Formats: sequence, C-alpha cells, structure tokens
Amino acid sequence: MPAKDIYHDAVKNALIKDGWLIIADPYIIKYEDAELYADLAAEKPIAAERQGQKIVVEIKSFVGKSQMYDFHNALGQYIVYRNLIQVSEPEYNLYLAIDDIVYFNFFQRPSIQLIIRQNNLQLMIVDTEQEQIVQWIP
Repeated sequence: MPAKDIYHDAVKNALIKDGWLIIADPYIIKYEDAELYADLAAEKPIAAERQGQKIVVEIKSFVGKSQMYDFHNALGQYIVYRNLIQVSEPEYNLYLAIDDIVYFNFFQRPSIQLIIRQNNLQLMIVDTEQEQIVQWIP
C-alpha cells in the first residue's frame, strides 16, 4: 500500500467539514488483474447539497523538484484510476485534490488548463491550512 500524501489528513478533514462521510481510507480499485489504491472514498448524505454523490479522491501535493513532472505523474495516475473506476464502480466520480496555492500558482498556466479540459480532470481545491474545500471543478 502506498504512503499517504502530506495533505492526506487536511483533505480528509476538509471533506468531513463539508458534510462528506469517509467510507474508505484508502479506496481499493479492483479490476480483473489490477488492484490499485486511491486515497479516499466519500459519499454525501441524501439530504445534502450533492445528493447521494459518491466520490473517490486522489490527493497530490506537488512538492517534488518539478511541478510539471509531478503533474505528468498525477495525470497518468488519474486517467488510469478514472478508467478503471468507470468500468468497475461507475457510480463513483474521481477527483484530484490539490492545495489551493498549487492551483493558483501552477494549475492556472494556459498549458495546464488545456490539458485539464482535454482530459476532463475533476479537481477539488483545498486550503490545507484551514482544512477547507475552496472549490470543486467538475
């Protein structure tokens, strides 16, 4: 099982504060010969804003030597996870959770925005200091 990201607890706490119920930590993605581990799975209670929605969250910190290299890895992992989840448990939506500072300083680059749009990345932007969800980008 992979190590938890440095923002794991902050993202988990932000989801809980936002009314999500954590149902798996980690979430195991199984498909035939593959067994992979996403960071979290959560669901929103029926009466809440995102009625009955189920999500899987992959958390990335982008603290390596190159944010572009970290983005390459995160994008590839996201696509693999999303494709397997769509086949194995289609009721779940996959989100990539990132820190708000990374979002505003790196993810606003035109090249990154293009890749996000072309690959339909769903983002969850989190203020990891305050442990709050800042924005959902479906």
